[in-house]
Amino acid sequence: MDERQALMSFGALSQETRLRIIRTLVVAGPDGMAAGAIAEKMEVSPSNVSFHLKELERAGLISQQRESRSIVYTASYEALGALVRFLMEDCCAGNPEICAPAREVAACCSPSAKGQIQ
Repeated sequence: MDERQALMSFGALSQETRLRIIRTLVVAGPDGMAAGAIAEKMEVSPSNVSFHLKELERAGLISQQRESRSIVYTASYEALGALVRFLMEDCCAGNPEICAPAREVAACCSPSAKGQIQ
């Protein structure tokens, strides 16, 4: 991830509803959630949640897929993991043991671990 993409990601996450949406989609796992269910969970109108989902998708943090009459959104675990790795890549001033716990968390978001996220 480059600095420009990291700034877009942090910009998208710097709003309370969008941060809550991302956290909810991470918990939902690879099956994701329909836009209507997200709106209900966030206790906001469908048009409001649509605005926030568009911003998160533009930043590459979520993706959407049409399923019948619903649009289902899922967290992009690869992008979220890349964001954490971006923060940690120059970590620790030569003391990698300091960053070990954070790197383990970031590893859970790698594409090979996607199915293991709960």
